[in-house]
Amino acid sequence: MISGPPGARFFVTKGPALLLEDRLAALIEPVVQTAGFELVRVRVTGGQTKTLQVMAERADRTMSAGDCAKLSRALSPVLEDANPIEGAYNLEVSSPGIDRPLVRLKDFDDWQGWTAKIELNRLVEGQKRFKGVLAGIDDGKVAFDIEGEEDTALFPLEWIASAQLILTDELIRETMRADKKARLTQETEQNDQEETGENPMETSQ
Repeated sequence: MISGPPGARFFVTKGPALLLEDRLAALIEPVVQTAGFELVRVRVTGGQTKTLQVMAERADRTMSAGDCAKLSRALSPVLEDANPIEGAYNLEVSSPGIDRPLVRLKDFDDWQGWTAKIELNRLVEGQKRFKGVLAGIDDGKVAFDIEGEEDTALFPLEWIASAQLILTDELIRETMRADKKARLTQETEQNDQEETGENPMETSQ
């Protein structure tokens, strides 16, 4: 089992970009939740003209183009009022995609059993990059069955610099099944609203 040695302490200093992203996440997440979504990741990229990337999804792990547009409309006035980024920037709202990044602890649990790659922000047994199968969460740590290893590794979330599902035919099929199910559910809900005379586009000010 790979884990930190007893009593070991590691410190990762956050740069200005990460501190900004933390502040943006605190500002954005309540809006995302009110709109009916979950915030996956916030990232700021670019130089003179920056791009604010907001990645979100529904509770069923789907996110349509219409959902992205809806969330973008909800975020725009909040960001305009708060003005959290100096200078001009573009807002980009997206879904996590098929070979999605794994950011939150729940991501590693939700996708248990799927193949992924993990990169750490420190060396563990001489390496930073690992490929294997997600094995859920154990005592608040990410459990990972590393390819070629018998024991399950346990990585604290703060050790993980990046993690991502590996694109496979099975993952594509699973994503397509989930998207189809979500579309049918949304269409049923919309039809129910129309039958009861409700307008889903109406919002109170």
